[in-house]
Amino acid sequence: MADLNDTLSQLHQGIAEELLTRVQSGEATAAELTAAIKFLKDNGIDAHITEDSPLLNLATILPFQDPDSPIKSVG
Repeated sequence: MADLNDTLSQLHQGIAEELLTRVQSGEATAAELTAAIKFLKDNGIDAHITEDSPLLNLATILPFQDPDSPIKSVG
């Protein structure tokens, strides 16, 4: 059983490293970014926005709507 646990641990680490390499290179596809997000979520990793967080920069430039404004109908 130890061999299986070691193998699974190596697989987990390899996936994490490969996803990180793809994201850091800037060459990750949309599918790879989605896989990385799911990998983080499945492993209980989340982010909290702080004043000096790059996540705050992302949140301020994305076109989020005011949650109190009505959603425009399309079509």
